Amino acid sequence: MRFRFILFFVGVAFAARAQLQVQNLTIEQQASPIGIATLQPRFSWQLSSDKRGVKQTAYEILVASSKAALEKNIGDVWSSGTVKSDNTLFVHFSGSSLQVNRYYYVKVKVITNKGEEAWSKPVFFTVGLVKQSEWKAKWIGHDGGFGWDSITQWSRLSARYFRKEFPVAKKIKKAFVNIVGLGMYSLLINGKKIGDAVLTPAPTDYRKTVLSNTYDVTEHITTGNNAVGVVLGNGRFFTMRQNYKPYKINNFGFPKLLFQLDIIYEDGTNETIVSDQSWKFTADGPIRTNNEYDGEEYDATKELGAWSSVNYDAAKWIQPQLVAAPAGQVRPQPNPSMKVMEKIQPKSINRLRDGIYILDMGQNFAGWLQIKVNGKKGDKVKMRFAESLQPDGALYVANLRDAKVTDMYTLNGGGEEVWHPQFVYHGFRYVEISGWPGTPDVSDFEGQLVYDQMQTAGQLTTSNATINQVVKNAWWGIASNYKGMPVDCPQRNERQPWLGDRAQGAYGESFLFNNAAFYAKWLDDIEAAQTAAGAIPDVAPAFWNYYSDNVTWPGTYILVAEMLRQQFDDTQSIIKHYPSMKKWMLYMKNRYMKDFIVTKDKYGDWCVPPEDLKMIRSQDSTRTTKGALLATAYYYRLLGLMQNFAAIAGHPSDGAEYARLKENIRTAFNKKFFRADSNQYDNGTVTANLLPWYFGMVPEDKKQAVFTNIIKKLNADKMHISTGVIGTQWLMRGLTQNGRSDAAYTLASNKTYPSWGYMVENGATTIWELWNGNTANPQMNSQNHIMLLGDLMIWLFEDLAGIKSKAQGFKEIEMKPAFRNDENISAAYKSVRGEIVSNWTQENGKLKWTITIPANTVARIYVPAKSRKEVKESGRMIDEKNAVKFITMSGGDAIFEMGSGIYHFTN
Repeated sequence: MRFRFILFFVGVAFAARAQLQVQNLTIEQQASPIGIATLQPRFSWQLSSDKRGVKQTAYEILVASSKAALEKNIGDVWSSGTVKSDNTLFVHFSGSSLQVNRYYYVKVKVITNKGEEAWSKPVFFTVGLVKQSEWKAKWIGHDGGFGWDSITQWSRLSARYFRKEFPVAKKIKKAFVNIVGLGMYSLLINGKKIGDAVLTPAPTDYRKTVLSNTYDVTEHITTGNNAVGVVLGNGRFFTMRQNYKPYKINNFGFPKLLFQLDIIYEDGTNETIVSDQSWKFTADGPIRTNNEYDGEEYDATKELGAWSSVNYDAAKWIQPQLVAAPAGQVRPQPNPSMKVMEKIQPKSINRLRDGIYILDMGQNFAGWLQIKVNGKKGDKVKMRFAESLQPDGALYVANLRDAKVTDMYTLNGGGEEVWHPQFVYHGFRYVEISGWPGTPDVSDFEGQLVYDQMQTAGQLTTSNATINQVVKNAWWGIASNYKGMPVDCPQRNERQPWLGDRAQGAYGESFLFNNAAFYAKWLDDIEAAQTAAGAIPDVAPAFWNYYSDNVTWPGTYILVAEMLRQQFDDTQSIIKHYPSMKKWMLYMKNRYMKDFIVTKDKYGDWCVPPEDLKMIRSQDSTRTTKGALLATAYYYRLLGLMQNFAAIAGHPSDGAEYARLKENIRTAFNKKFFRADSNQYDNGTVTANLLPWYFGMVPEDKKQAVFTNIIKKLNADKMHISTGVIGTQWLMRGLTQNGRSDAAYTLASNKTYPSWGYMVENGATTIWELWNGNTANPQMNSQNHIMLLGDLMIWLFEDLAGIKSKAQGFKEIEMKPAFRNDENISAAYKSVRGEIVSNWTQENGKLKWTITIPANTVARIYVPAKSRKEVKESGRMIDEKNAVKFITMSGGDAIFEMGSGIYHFTN
């Protein structure tokens, strides 16, 4: 299997006055700050310059075995030579074979059309244990529970502690740890935690894949005796509801460890310390249970002392078992791990009744609560978590189903004690505190937001307070649900990676987060979950056995791959997954297509706003869309993407077949669903008309009439949303593309039910699962979901702010904002090629628009004007001196093209 990874080069290695910079280094799909998951890396970088119209004309990449060689511009591992190209993304390494447990040093030189050149700052990496043969360690664990554990539906399994002492007699040059700790682990060497990652490794279907992490631990190993300690938590490996509904919930076994420490000495010799039966093990430690749904219990009176340091008395510890390896193949983790990304100070704490207090964090989020407490030995502090309160101020937990969401801390009594859980997370805003010694204060608590390490990529504010709060709510909701995989919700007894939630959601999220590595990893999870026959589940990794064989949920596999291509110029994911995608398309066609209509659907237009605020789902047939219409329209859309994918993957004959099938489906679809007497599809819901209109299935002479019916339906609903998860994914862009950005803006800024603003008006700080999430039956009303965002984030950045990729990875940028009078927008997006900025205000028809275009790109902008002469840039008429090229007048816009730089337009 071939793994992907990119490097973005950060920093500059030239004088401060230099105008050209080669910058922004990251390592995509890395297992740790230094480890990569492939022997065939690909390099990428960005340019920055204060000149206009800057383009790269050539580059040179050097990979060296030492810093000294690189400083002398010697690429003894690989030198690309001077390559005449403007490409800055995914340049393949073509040097000699890379080896594990050694560093490689890289830099790139860029030459531009302005006669400038600059080197990047050197960066380094090492390679994880990519080959199975490189692992010398043995799997250890204990296949069973202990007297204090409970292996039932309400599983309680304590954490497992493993330790090993070993001598080091010689001077160390380098030391690397590769580790797999299932379900989760914490690594310590000589009493110190290694790294700042949490909840590692990322979850997978352990029957298919298990992920390792790599750490450089050189500075932690000393001459003389050393000790390593590993704590194992349960995670998704030992399931939260053990042996409960085995037809639905997959079990994987008891926690287990694979550990390998490779030491390279200064004299050139090597030594390897591995997990085996020479280690010591106990489960009778302070973490008495850790269950993602139910919480973590920590008894500080059971603390083990300096158990991960040398000379510890482990006489009462036992020998671990050699256990069977999980069925999945071990490979380096391809994406950064989770960590504490934000810290949140509570808003207030209030006494509910004697001994019970309610802590308000002021924000719904996912992570945990850190406490500082001082009391007697044996005092027990209990923390229960919830998203909202009942009218009497008590926790509202009915919507959490049977998740107990409770942490317990038993004090040791040795002064101030600071604690937070290690192997669970909670989705919450409120915490019920009981058993606190004395009176708690807000200063005793800190919320810690946990999600996958990734950059916040986009920021957007408007002059509309409701839209601004919705964007903020979206950020918190998306971050909360990034947990090594995209989960639906972080609080109740579900937390599953549903595909349908991310069909267009991943695309919108990409404007707020640099989620490329995260979703590339998820595509691997989806492929791993595919059956031999070709079926793709609704949930991947397949922790639940949900293979319902619909189109709209599994089709996310293809839609996310398209997002990675468009937003990040990632075509390798398409090439890698094309065979699996094709297999699924054929599977659905052969099983469920009859007379070119796909007959199978499971969920419909999920979560249409119901007619009664207490209902979860609408029962009114005039508000629901037929499953066959949804499935067939989506299959048609996916065929169009597969045509492009076939070309990218080198299968042109497949593309021709997809084109033929598309035409047959289009004909059959219109024959079956189009109502010529009313110019609508089927029963005329917004979704029923919108999908064929947006997907290009409507006959050309009927397009305007069908769109008119969409607007009529919106007007009948008083310009409020009537679509569910499926329709809302295309709604805002569909309206705007037919000239009704005003209607889209109304939907975005509404404050009454059903709308995103209605959530804000009712106190939401994230996005709800239901449009009526404050009143619906608690059976299904998570207050931290993102699936109802639809294409709102896409519309805000692409259509309202005007930041849109027209050639994959923003090589070409289209800036055509939906300008509104008496409105202002400030938006910035850190694209894969550099930051794009669009700030505009319009008052009394007069526009002021500031734009930043990154180097090595071209932007085409649309300025409202009657003629080109009305448009000025930096106060001057536009000519060649501005580095702005006039293209044409079209539809009331003057269209211009320019390269990189900062521009100020007025009309």
